[in-house]
Amino acid sequence: MGAYQKYILPRLIDCAMRNKQMVRLRQQCVSAARGKVLEIGIGSGMNLPYYSSEVEHIYGVDPFMQQKMIAGRSLATSAVPVDLFEQSAEDYLPVEYASIDTIVVTWSLCSIPDPSRALARARPLLKRTGQLIFIEHGLAPNDKVAAWQQKLNPVWKKIAGGCDLARKIDKLIESAGFEILKLNTCFLEGPRPLTYTYHGVAVPSNLHRVIDDSVA
Repeated sequence: MGAYQKYILPRLIDCAMRNKQMVRLRQQCVSAARGKVLEIGIGSGMNLPYYSSEVEHIYGVDPFMQQKMIAGRSLATSAVPVDLFEQSAEDYLPVEYASIDTIVVTWSLCSIPDPSRALARARPLLKRTGQLIFIEHGLAPNDKVAAWQQKLNPVWKKIAGGCDLARKIDKLIESAGFEILKLNTCFLEGPRPLTYTYHGVAVPSNLHRVIDDSVA
């Protein structure tokens, strides 16, 4: 892991994520989390101030998390314990099976090498009544914008930590064994190839992908 990816890029992302529309979406979506929460791609802890008092524990996973930033932002969660796992979400997570009430993932599925695997890994950790809350950017429905996303992708991935501009987020979530109950899409302010956004809620479906740790 290079110094750029470990120290510089996370801070650049942290600054970029201060967009007012992104903050509004965080407040709107993350505040709906309840009980025990697993946050995939916790990063610098930008979601922490928006969790409500109905959250009792937060487990955060990220290979490039910024511990000091998280420590400062965790104060906003009051007495809520925060446990951190500095690892890929694609790998085994040391969290009890069927113990999580809410999975939260915001602007992270774009940069996980195998996001379907990461979600499939997390799915069995959800209670039967649990839910997945997501906010992600991805493939736009406009052909011209989508074409630009594909053109920009090779260079963008190199400078943005592997971020893929052209992932079809709804299909990706469904392929990991979730049923989407609520889905909203829109362009946020900024360059259109970077800002087509999916946000909503999903629950475990009857069909799901099983991760075999013996071949992980």
